Amino acid sequence: MTHSRTRTYWLEHAWLDTHVEPSVALEVADGRIAAVRTGVPTPPPGAEILRGLTLPGLANAHSHAFHRALRSTVQVGSGTFWTWREVMYSFADKLTPETYHVLARAVYAEMALAGVTAVGEFHYVHHAPGGTPYADPNAMGEALIAAAAEAGIRITLLDTLYLSSAIRDEHRGEPPNGHQLRFSDGSAEAWAERCSVLKEQDHARIGAAIHSVRAVPAGQLATVARWAEERGAPLHVHLSEQTAENDACLAAHGCTPARLLADHGVLGPRTTGVHNTHLTDEDIALIGGSGTGTCMCPTTERDLADGIGPAVALQRAGSPLSLGSDSHAVIDLLEEARAMELDERLRTRTRGHWTAAALLRAASAEGHAALGWQDAGILQPGALADFTTIALDSVRTAGAVPRLGAETAVFAASAADVRHTVVGGRQVVRDGAHVLVPDVPAALADAVEALRA
Repeated sequence: MTHSRTRTYWLEHAWLDTHVEPSVALEVADGRIAAVRTGVPTPPPGAEILRGLTLPGLANAHSHAFHRALRSTVQVGSGTFWTWREVMYSFADKLTPETYHVLARAVYAEMALAGVTAVGEFHYVHHAPGGTPYADPNAMGEALIAAAAEAGIRITLLDTLYLSSAIRDEHRGEPPNGHQLRFSDGSAEAWAERCSVLKEQDHARIGAAIHSVRAVPAGQLATVARWAEERGAPLHVHLSEQTAENDACLAAHGCTPARLLADHGVLGPRTTGVHNTHLTDEDIALIGGSGTGTCMCPTTERDLADGIGPAVALQRAGSPLSLGSDSHAVIDLLEEARAMELDERLRTRTRGHWTAAALLRAASAEGHAALGWQDAGILQPGALADFTTIALDSVRTAGAVPRLGAETAVFAASAADVRHTVVGGRQVVRDGAHVLVPDVPAALADAVEALRA
């Protein structure tokens, strides 16, 4: 995804982390930002003109690409996370490397249209139904990596260990059910051997994930932590998303999931806990004190009736915040940023827990860092040339004060306002249309219909 061609982009307005600057020339070489020049009143000759407000590329730090197929299907009737999960399994059962590639390509194109330039794919559908490995045991993961390349965005494949259906004791979990057999490698050692074969590419990095303390026996947690540490790779884990997970962990181990992870060396600056919803004060201190990140997924957490996580307390304790669209009930990182603040307002009945700038950083620089792309998410020389432009003249943003661009982006704009997305210096979205994937709505419809058939 590195492009040798030198380009100049002229940005009508640009958010430069702390403030908005008008008339900015951004020079790009070899896929990186070579220079940022402010006060350039007219576009330089040959410059590509981006009207509106340009932001760093957004990072979707938590994705399950195949969940996109559930949109609307799971909105019938009532239920809980656990009843939603049964519907999810029915779609997972139908995935093949070929159908997953087609669906993920369209989903990642939808992300690019929403200004996302990097995705963290929490990947656990590894094998064929019944658990039989494909001829290439990484066929499913490779399909996702290829899909991201074809959609023009970066990916961190968070290859996920998933071994059991429930907690039993320190060394064993309940066997995976029929749906879950294709998620399991049988042991942490077999998982490590398989995913060690995966190769990083220019647009793709390989990370690790522990599905949850429910799905990984405590005695096998350290293997994943060690694998990630040896490679300097990001490590993600679903943490305390459901109270039932906490109750089972307390019954089996006499401690919370956060304490269990800490005791087995999982927490730390390269680790991100996803959701972190139902935490004790000690949990918050453990997560923040270790520098473990928190990925909030508000649109999914509200869709699944999970609850509202203590994001303010976690950040104060030292946990960096990132954002993800998780089950893709909505793919809109601006909505995720807005929802994190608005959910906290509902809970506390006070306003202004984060500045708009802080929320944008969670959606950009902090999200990229959580995925191992520390050189992205900011418009400055040396950073990856990944950025996105939102319209300032749509029905949502018309009349906005340009200097309040961060406030406009977070509290007024939506994914529908994205006009351009640039990754590695190349335009992936131009004038609201995807350059690489023609007719993304039709591509999504066809891919989803194939799984519903």
